[in-house]
Amino acid sequence: MAGTRLVARACCFALALALPPADAATLYVNPRHPAASDQAAATAETPLRSLSEAARRVQPGDTVRIAEGVYRESVVVERSGTPEQPIRFESEPGARVIITGADLLGDWTREPGPEAVFSTLWDHVFMGWTKRHAHPDDDYHELIGRAEQVFVADYALRQVLRRDLVTRGTFFVDEAAKRLHVQSADNADLTKQRVEASVRPVVWQSRGAYVQVRGLCFRYAANHAQEGAAQFHAHSLVEDCAFERTNASGAVFLGEGIVVRRCSFTDNGQLGFGANGAHNLLFTGCLVARNNAKGFSRGWEAGGDKLVLCRRAVLESSQFVANRGCGVWFDIGNEECEVRRCLIADNDDAGIFCEISYALRARDNVIVGNGLADTPGAWGAAAGICLSSSPGAIIERNLLAGNKEGLNYREQMRTTPLIGDGAERPVWNHDQRIEGNLLAYNRDAQLRGWFDVGDERHWPAALQEKRVETGQAAANIAGDYLARDAKGQPVGLSLARLKLSHERNVFAHRPTQALFVWGVAWKRNQTYVDLAEVRRELGLEQDSVTAEAPFADWLTRDLRLPADHPALRLGSYPRGEVPGTRLGAK
Repeated sequence: MAGTRLVARACCFALALALPPADAATLYVNPRHPAASDQAAATAETPLRSLSEAARRVQPGDTVRIAEGVYRESVVVERSGTPEQPIRFESEPGARVIITGADLLGDWTREPGPEAVFSTLWDHVFMGWTKRHAHPDDDYHELIGRAEQVFVADYALRQVLRRDLVTRGTFFVDEAAKRLHVQSADNADLTKQRVEASVRPVVWQSRGAYVQVRGLCFRYAANHAQEGAAQFHAHSLVEDCAFERTNASGAVFLGEGIVVRRCSFTDNGQLGFGANGAHNLLFTGCLVARNNAKGFSRGWEAGGDKLVLCRRAVLESSQFVANRGCGVWFDIGNEECEVRRCLIADNDDAGIFCEISYALRARDNVIVGNGLADTPGAWGAAAGICLSSSPGAIIERNLLAGNKEGLNYREQMRTTPLIGDGAERPVWNHDQRIEGNLLAYNRDAQLRGWFDVGDERHWPAALQEKRVETGQAAANIAGDYLARDAKGQPVGLSLARLKLSHERNVFAHRPTQALFVWGVAWKRNQTYVDLAEVRRELGLEQDSVTAEAPFADWLTRDLRLPADHPALRLGSYPRGEVPGTRLGAK
């Protein structure tokens, strides 16, 4: 009986936590309601007209219920909630709520000529701080880096830079004359069409902490590269939202303790999302697909996402697919981030690109079909997983198959700041654990070492053709005493001192596919055709094996293997479920 009373009390306590506080209010927004007004009481019978007014009124614990509609405004939530009384914005059940950076255009004038070219007033100037009104401000991005977007019946038109280039499906911004010239793809009369153009760079800002949003769609922002169309700060909760077809990045996450759950980031111009200083970010059950639709330089910043100076961010149970760049990109001083149980597939460049960051853990992922765009200059950045001057990584139980390369190291003389410390310091690959992975049928190599450094650190000391000696004072690096040169770079390194641990990996490759390639193409390199050679010369892969990988049905991502396959017996195969795949024994 005592146990029953204890359970009952616990249930009551949980119910009390789930209920809103007594003084919490529900504010209703419904611009279609005949009584809607921003001077109204915000009840269901007399709702507000705009989200911005609701954002101005909310207090900790309040919930904003949003009715069906297209909201053409830039919403700023300044006020913070608390852990016990968060502020909530959520769509009504069944409602399609769109917050857009675009306005409807009208007052069209048909231009002279046989084609249906129309113009209207346009006084918007974006990125006036750059010469070309583009970011980056270079020739490659002169058109790509601009922020204007025009949509006819939700079909995007292509921008051109001169009036005489306007043809079907294009538009031109004449900044001097303050006119927008448009011709639809079907040469239609635009006075009878729904035409929208992006005019607001940012459509949502949760500046306060403990603000939650759910069930909203953000689109069509005129944001510049490296700027999120929607911006979320510390302790935000973002659930069941869509970020789509913005000019640059769908969203950016800033500050600690953010949770992003069951959201989609699709068809954005530059990135699906960005994260900066987003410590303890939890990104779970999401889709990041087809981003970099505008064609930003893949080597600059483009693709699925980019995380910068984040500590312990976790990306889990999500899909990063068909992005025009890297699927997952960690760049600059990230620490102890984790990617687990994700499908990372068919991205133009690397599946996971970990660059000048620390202690990545990638486990139980399915990483297939990445890096096959052959991006010019992307040497070493086109593998399923690329560790680019990023020490302390643990790569375990991943399935890396059908990529340009399975896993690789990319090494240059690099530096990075740290979180909270902007001073640049040398960083390089060392103390890596590559254990229990299945690397199968990757086109150019199952594993490669792209070490573009002159000190031959990737070779055992006995195989180095020139030894670099120094008399400088030693410094403690990763538990080992090494000397540094005048720029702080380590000297006297060798493969043994890098402490690269490779164990229990299973390799499958066809005769035309390399097993191991060690060294960059333009310097000394060696291709190894079997693991015995790798063990003998490099001392790596002592417990690894080769075997065929007869997947059940590669084309449907049914990646099950026979129950007695070495990858299953050795535990060199993902554990748990990965979305979009079928795993286990067949």
